[in-house]
Amino acid sequence: MTALSLEHVSHAFGALLAVNDVSLAIEPGELVCLLGPSGCGKTTVLRVAAGLEPLQQGRISMGGQLVAGDGADVAPEDRGIGLVFQDYALFPHLSVADNVAFGLRRLAGSERQARARAALELVGMADSAKVFPHTLSGGQQQRVALARALAPAPKVMLLDEPFSGLDSVLRNQVRDETLHVLKKSGAATLMVTHDPEEAMFMADRIALMQRGRIEQIGPPSELYFAPANAFVAGFFGDINCFAGVVANQEVVTPFGTLAAPGLSEGCAVEVLIRPEALRLQTLAGEASPPLGAARVLASRMLGRSSLVHLSVNGAEATPLHLHARIPGRFLPAENALVAIQLDRSQTFVFPRSDTT
Repeated sequence: MTALSLEHVSHAFGALLAVNDVSLAIEPGELVCLLGPSGCGKTTVLRVAAGLEPLQQGRISMGGQLVAGDGADVAPEDRGIGLVFQDYALFPHLSVADNVAFGLRRLAGSERQARARAALELVGMADSAKVFPHTLSGGQQQRVALARALAPAPKVMLLDEPFSGLDSVLRNQVRDETLHVLKKSGAATLMVTHDPEEAMFMADRIALMQRGRIEQIGPPSELYFAPANAFVAGFFGDINCFAGVVANQEVVTPFGTLAAPGLSEGCAVEVLIRPEALRLQTLAGEASPPLGAARVLASRMLGRSSLVHLSVNGAEATPLHLHARIPGRFLPAENALVAIQLDRSQTFVFPRSDTT
């Protein structure tokens, strides 16, 4: 049975339509990330699902039970959900154990303590049960907040940018720990984030939003390798983009023709190529770049990969400035010539009007 279902949910703040006809279903044990730029409506979707914002239009069900819409309006505390916010919202005057036990007041004292202790053990914080939140690091506080949300054994977990307050090294560690804890709990999880890499790391499926609507939903690999439009293609990091025109359902590029099925003759398009789709090999003894080759403008080491700035002769007089990302160390000298082999699985063609 579906753990969380949103059907045609819309929500406005005055004249601003923040959420526009969003439908989403999450199964038990599944982790779905709501991803998108600031102001796209993702946090509003989460707050409406939690009952923190009143449902204005649509239906919300949890475990097959209607909790909002069609006259239903179940209070947040009665929806069987766990919530983790950006600021963790721990009570400073309560110990870690008492923070975790706070939502278990309906249980007998011994059972409440046992449940809190089990939740802290799950997140690796049992040894800190008696200390107060201000003595903990940001990552430890995040784990306590997660334990508090998990202690009542909710069927649905809702997380709003839970790692945004952590530095990059700690964020990587904590989100890895959180992923495994959530999977072990078996709860259905809806997590809001603006970070594409974080969403790909955490999610079974990603729902990418723009202007209150879901542009595409699916596994991370599907959104990355089969984007529905230019916005989706460009959201997952740096991307090379240049203009083209469709002729015979193809577009001519400096690297040969690319298929443009379904696009009309003469249609103005944007060609999008991921930096890792450009595979380079150094050339020697060439006075000018041959077809499909480029001149190096700069090379930079970025740790696990190298970024190479390229100048490529395009269809117009102005050369194209493109980026290539190469695994490991590849640092050709400035003005060196390189041959380019194109990975067509990471190239996309969309109508120019579809580009954001």
